[in-house]
Amino acid sequence: MVVEEYHVFTGREAVPPDVTRVRIHESLTVIPARAFEGRPIIELDCHDKVEKVEEYAFRHCRSLRLAIMPGVRVVERGAFDQCEALAAVECGKLEIIRDSAFAWCRSLTSINLLSVKIVEGSAFFYCDALTNVEFGKELETIRSRSFFGCTSLERITIPLKDGMISDNAFPWCKNLKHVDLVEGAILHETIAALLLEEWRNDMYREIDAINQILPNGKPNENLRWKAEAIRTWITNVIRNIIDYRVEHYTFLKEATITLELALWKKRLSEINVPGGDEEGRRAKCRVKCGADIVMKNVLPFLELPPYTFGRED
Repeated sequence: MVVEEYHVFTGREAVPPDVTRVRIHESLTVIPARAFEGRPIIELDCHDKVEKVEEYAFRHCRSLRLAIMPGVRVVERGAFDQCEALAAVECGKLEIIRDSAFAWCRSLTSINLLSVKIVEGSAFFYCDALTNVEFGKELETIRSRSFFGCTSLERITIPLKDGMISDNAFPWCKNLKHVDLVEGAILHETIAALLLEEWRNDMYREIDAINQILPNGKPNENLRWKAEAIRTWITNVIRNIIDYRVEHYTFLKEATITLELALWKKRLSEINVPGGDEEGRRAKCRVKCGADIVMKNVLPFLELPPYTFGRED
C-alpha cells in the first residue's frame, strides 16, 4: 500500500482540494482561520512551535482521524467542529479550548487535557462517543454546556478546586458516574497520616460520595444537577480536609508539648547539682533533656504531606 506524502502547508498557498495528509511548515506558529475547512484530510502533523489553531481551521474535515499538536496552546472557536472521524488528539501544551472547538467530534473516545486551563461552552458539544476526559492541576474552569450531549461520558479527572465547575457543565451526560481527583495520591497520603481513625474513615467516605451520588441521583431529563453535585462535593472535600489538617496539627502541638515536658521532668529528677542549686539543675536539664533529639526524629513521621488543598492558599 502506498502512503501519500504530506502536503507541507506554508500559509501562502491555496490548499489542494484533495489533500489528505498535512504537515505545518516550520515558519508557521498559527494555523489560519478556515485554512483547511471541508478538505478530506486524514492526518494533521504540527511541529512544536505551532501555538494556535484559529477559528474553523478544520471545520467539516469529516475524514480527519489524527491531530498531532504538541505545542498548541489555544484552539479557537469551531476549529475542529464536525470532524466526525477524529479519534486521537495529541495536545500536551493546550491551555484554552474555545466555544465549539471540538463539537460533533463523534469518534473521539478519550482525551488527555493535562495542561488545559479553560474549557468554554459547547467545547465538546455532542461528542457522544467520549467516555473519559483527564484534566490536570492547571484546570481553572469548565463552563456551561462544555460537554453538552456527551452521552457516553463515564469518567472525568479534575483537580480539587472550588468554583471550577460552572452551572450545567454536563447536560445530557447520563452516564457520568465517576470523578477522580488529580490530587488522589497525595490526598490519600494525607488522609492516611491523620491522627484519628474516625477522621480517616470520614474523609474516605467523603471522597467516595460523588461516585455514589452520580449514578443514583435525580432523574432530571437533562441531568443539569450533575454539575451542581460535583461542585458541592468538591467544596465538602476541601472543607473537611482543611478542618482535619487543622485538628491534626492542634493535636500534634499538644502532644509535642506534653512529650517535651515529660522528657524535661524525667531528666530533671536525674540531675544532681552541688549545693542544691535548683536553678542550675533546671538550666542543665534544659540543655540535656534530649527533647531536641526526640523531636527531630519523631515529628517527621507525624507531619502531613506538604500539599495545599483548595482554599488554604
